[in-house]
Amino acid sequence: MTDVLTNSMTDAVTDAPTDVLIVGSGPTGLTLACDLALRGASVRLIDQRTEPHHESRGKGLQQSSLDIFEGLGVAESLTAIGYEEVVLRKYFDGEHINDTPVAGTGILIGQWQIEGALRERLAGLGVTIEYGARLAGITQDATGVRAELANGSVIEARYLAGCDGGRSTTRKLLGIPFEGSTEEETAMVVGDVRAPGLSRDHWHQWFTSEGGGTMLCPMPGTDTFQLQASPETDEHGEQLPPSLESFQRLFDRHARMPEIRLTDATWLSTWRVNARVAGRMREGRVFLAGDAAHVHPIAGGLGMNTGISDAAALARTLGAALGGEAGEEVLDAYEAERLPVVTEVVADTSRRYERVVEAVRTPGRGIEAGLE
Repeated sequence: MTDVLTNSMTDAVTDAPTDVLIVGSGPTGLTLACDLALRGASVRLIDQRTEPHHESRGKGLQQSSLDIFEGLGVAESLTAIGYEEVVLRKYFDGEHINDTPVAGTGILIGQWQIEGALRERLAGLGVTIEYGARLAGITQDATGVRAELANGSVIEARYLAGCDGGRSTTRKLLGIPFEGSTEEETAMVVGDVRAPGLSRDHWHQWFTSEGGGTMLCPMPGTDTFQLQASPETDEHGEQLPPSLESFQRLFDRHARMPEIRLTDATWLSTWRVNARVAGRMREGRVFLAGDAAHVHPIAGGLGMNTGISDAAALARTLGAALGGEAGEEVLDAYEAERLPVVTEVVADTSRRYERVVEAVRTPGRGIEAGLE
C-alpha cells in the first residue's frame, strides 16, 4: 500500500468556512474525515505533527471497527495484511508452558498501517492532512467556530471535532474536565524492535515467579515485534527510561534466550494506567472523540476501537445536522449515545486489567484474561 504525502499548513487565512474542522489525524480523526467526506461534507483535517508516524501502538481491530471500515472502503486492504488468529505462547520462569490460540475477535495489525489505509482513502476523496498546524484558540457563536492556529492563521468551520488524543488541546481550550485517575508510576515500557531468530508464529509472553514480564508480538506485514515489558529499575529502585539496551536486559531477565539479540528499536515509549472520561463530549459546536474524550487500561484492546465507534457516531450526528435532516437538537444525540458507552468501557477495561495482572502470576495464563 502506497502512503500519501500530505501538505504543511502555510495559509494565513482560510478562503471560506468549511463544514467540519477535525483536529488530530489518528484513527479517530481519519475515520471521521473519511465518513464525513463520503457524506458530501467539506472537511479539513489538521495535525500538529510534521509527518505520519510509523509505530505499532494500538494493534487490534475488532469486528465492529472492520464493519465501519467496510462502509468506508478500507476493510479489504487491512484484512489482507492483518492476522485473524494469533497464538499466545506462554512461558513462566523461562519454560514454555502452553499455547493459546485467540481468534474471532477481529484482526491484529499495526496502528500505522490502519492510519495509512485511511489516509489513502481520504486522499482519494480529495482531502489532504495539513501537518504542522497546532491549535491555539477556539471561539464560537451560533453560526460557527473560529480555530486560531499557533502560526496566527484562522480556520472557520461550522463545527469542530477534537480527535487530538489524551492530552487533547481541544479539551483543554474548552475547559472540559478529564475526570478519573492516573497512576504516577509507569506500568509498562513499549516499543517496536526486531528479534532475529525468534519465531514469528506466536505472540510470546514471558512471566516470572519474581514478578514482571516481557511480551513480543509479531506485527503483520513487517519483520518487527511490538515489545511490552514491566519497567526496569536501577539500584535505587528508580525506573529507567525505555531504550534498546534496557529492552535487551528485560528480555534476558524474563525470556532467558541468550541467542536472541534485539535490534532496531524504532519506537520507544512508556504507558501508565489512566482511567479518565471527559465531563462532556460537546461544547456548543465543538465535539470530542477518541482519546480526547476517554482513556483507559489497554486490557481487551478497546481503546482505538472505541474511538473509531465515536467517529462513526459523530459522523452520523454531523451528517444529519449538515444535511438539514433535523434541527440543531440533533447535535445532542452524539453525547447522549456515546458518553454512557465510553464511561462503561473505562470501567470495564479497568476490571479487565485487574484480571490480567492477577492472571499472569499463574503459569500458563496471559493476556487472554482480558478478553474473558
